[in-house]
Amino acid sequence: MPAHLDPRLLRAFVTVAEELHFTRAAVRLYLAQQALSRDVRRLERELGAELFVRTTRQVTLTADGERLLPYARRALEAQDELLAAFGQARPLLVDLNSPNLDTGRRVLHRARELAPEHEIMARFESGLAHAAAEVLAGRLDASFGRFAGLDPGLRTRLDHQHVRYEPMALLLPEEHPLAPLAAVPLAALAGETVYAGAGNPRTPEWTDLAHRLFDPRGIAVAPPAPLAVGEEEFQRLMAKSGHPVLAVVGFAALPGTVVRPLVDPVPLSPVSLVWRKGLTHPAFGAVRRAAAEIAEAEGWLRRPETGWIPDVDESVNSVHH
Repeated sequence: MPAHLDPRLLRAFVTVAEELHFTRAAVRLYLAQQALSRDVRRLERELGAELFVRTTRQVTLTADGERLLPYARRALEAQDELLAAFGQARPLLVDLNSPNLDTGRRVLHRARELAPEHEIMARFESGLAHAAAEVLAGRLDASFGRFAGLDPGLRTRLDHQHVRYEPMALLLPEEHPLAPLAAVPLAALAGETVYAGAGNPRTPEWTDLAHRLFDPRGIAVAPPAPLAVGEEEFQRLMAKSGHPVLAVVGFAALPGTVVRPLVDPVPLSPVSLVWRKGLTHPAFGAVRRAAAEIAEAEGWLRRPETGWIPDVDESVNSVHH
């Protein structure tokens, strides 16, 4: 046995063990695949044990690899804690989708209060589908969104904590006939066309949710539009089309628009905190605690009697929690 083990080698091993794929693990670690393979082979030599079974089609852990994994994770967690104690922990990067959304912003604000010694930084990637790829590549640590809307293959490599049933709403131009209503019954939208991000590769989970809500009710989802980058461009395209925009009740109205909740039934957007399996960071516990605290205090996980969510979301959330 070696007198000591380089934490870099342990991190290489843990990343490959989580991905079971050398190319994906190399992307996460910002390494060439050859360098990653070399690090894993060196660790195997130093331990005198084979850690992975490699074939042209798959990578699996050996019995020794399974035995090493919990020890390696604890060692890396201890290293992260040590660096954090001396102010050297890297920032925790949490995607909030959009500055206009309330859930993630409030969780992040509370997490910073719970862990003031750590740097917890916001990112804005527009949608969970795009953010999930960034999380798995190691360029983000966590995101918020509709976990059931992700591809099942992605979900197997991620974990999540259900945070909120967020009531859905419409963003309406002030001159729209439905704008004077305090709340918009879904039946009043029959024959309408509503924009829900169709064609945006960052937000397919949101468009899917819209189709599940609207298709049985005779409400059309607007066809793909040019991707608007920035609030001003989004506002211009919205004014040009005149279509209502599917949103959530916490969405901040833009100039010349109003936000109106949808009712009869109340459609709910299930929001989860989503992260890569095996994530270790000394500040991440504060984010999970903040999400649980606010959900409990605000009743975020209480569903109204007339609440609606898709069956697939009900199934996925019940399996994980």
